[in-house]
Amino acid sequence: MAAAGRLWIFSRGAILVTAAVALAGCEAMAVTAAGIGGSTGVSHALGGITYRTFTVPLPRVKTATLSALNRMQIKVDSSKKVEGAEVITAKATDREIEIELESLSPTTTRMRTVAKKGLLYDSATATEIILQTERILGSA
Repeated sequence: MAAAGRLWIFSRGAILVTAAVALAGCEAMAVTAAGIGGSTGVSHALGGITYRTFTVPLPRVKTATLSALNRMQIKVDSSKKVEGAEVITAKATDREIEIELESLSPTTTRMRTVAKKGLLYDSATATEIILQTERILGSA
């Protein structure tokens, strides 16, 4: 009976350790999900590219984007049409920024923002550009 009792205690300990290890990663994932979800409607891809779809025509989103970049004192290098989309390139200190605006319908525009510092992506800056654009569209 003593051996059976030790086996039971060992089994319970093994279950608790396994559960603790399995659940340890959940907190980090929950914190990450909460952080990403905190940005109103902004989607992130793993590569640091940030997306947002607006129920606003492309010309209005473009005007708001240029205003947001101006508000953030980010210098616009160019704005051109490429294959059914508008591509805005800009620079902020040592970051290169590319914003693609794609018309999904007459009243819907998808915005893709990439901010890079050398080989590294800066999703915080990309997200802030989208949030500032959203703020300007909301006040218009």
